[in-house]
Amino acid sequence: MKLFVLIVAVFLLFYFVPFDSEIVQQSILNGFKMLNEYARQHVLLCLVPAFFIAGTISVMLKKDAILKFLGPDAKRIISYPLAAISGAILAVCSCTILPIFGGIYKKGAGIGPATTFLFAGPAINIAAIFLTARVLGWNLGIARMVATITASILIGLVMEAIYKGKGSGGFVQTAEANTSSAKAIVFFVLQLLFLVFSGLKINPTIKNAGLGILGISVLSMAFFGFERDETKAWIAETWDFAKKILPYLFIGVFLAGIITKLLPQNVVVFLLGKNNILSTFFASVIGAFMYFATLTEVPIVQALTQLGMAKGPTLALLMAGNSLSLPSMIVITRLLGKKKAFTYFGLVILFSTLFGMIYGLLA
Repeated sequence: MKLFVLIVAVFLLFYFVPFDSEIVQQSILNGFKMLNEYARQHVLLCLVPAFFIAGTISVMLKKDAILKFLGPDAKRIISYPLAAISGAILAVCSCTILPIFGGIYKKGAGIGPATTFLFAGPAINIAAIFLTARVLGWNLGIARMVATITASILIGLVMEAIYKGKGSGGFVQTAEANTSSAKAIVFFVLQLLFLVFSGLKINPTIKNAGLGILGISVLSMAFFGFERDETKAWIAETWDFAKKILPYLFIGVFLAGIITKLLPQNVVVFLLGKNNILSTFFASVIGAFMYFATLTEVPIVQALTQLGMAKGPTLALLMAGNSLSLPSMIVITRLLGKKKAFTYFGLVILFSTLFGMIYGLLA
């Protein structure tokens, strides 16, 4: 049935779209131009290293040692900050955040830390932070990180204050947990340094030399510092992240290029062009219902900012857009129940609007 619908949709697209129209041709060409820009500027030295880091975290670093601190008996001063930054530590993306959230909640994690993790996870992963900073500017990249971490903790505290609940069952450790060795941590840090170094605007000779040294160090450790099975698992996990994310990212970049040409600038300016409460709230609502595959929010937001979206609505859209979508709302409602789920949805829109307003006034 899905294949039939897809075939019909493709047929209708090619049947009705006026490809002879100059604006349609320009829009399609602009989509390919934006893909070209992303391939040259953001893939090799930003996304690829981030995928390898995600593979390292997944295969070689210990996850359960982090997750156990999200249990209902953990101290708030530990559980909430850890839940807020676990997206970076666990390398979760939008396709994995919901099952991980469901798992830690159903196994006994408190409603507060669990929803903190749910909100912050997708926006705090390393690839999202660095891609936002590289494409949209470091000011927005840092603001996105700080606002998301802060809002996620506040959302969790409000959820805990209202419902005082936890998932059913005890928080159980799995026997087959990975063990983080000092060697694995060094391996992770070297890759992180490579990613950070690639984004620095310094003398090209110094930059290339540093990247070369770090790259050789990483490859040497990968092929001579670990068992063959570990290295194969690392490469396989990296590839798994890449194949799940890159196709959607490229589609999103292409569509963003088309949107830049098709969407009238006056519409964007009218709806999202001011740093006031209405524009910021509208951006939060749009973000909550739109579906952004991992990292695709960056090129789409880039296109909207080029059309006149203000800074406050930009941050609000990034915050709400990463954390919610119509499909995720359905899953979250099934996991939490209608009352808790809709409270969470409302808090996401509220705090996204609030922090967007603050950023819009200060930026």
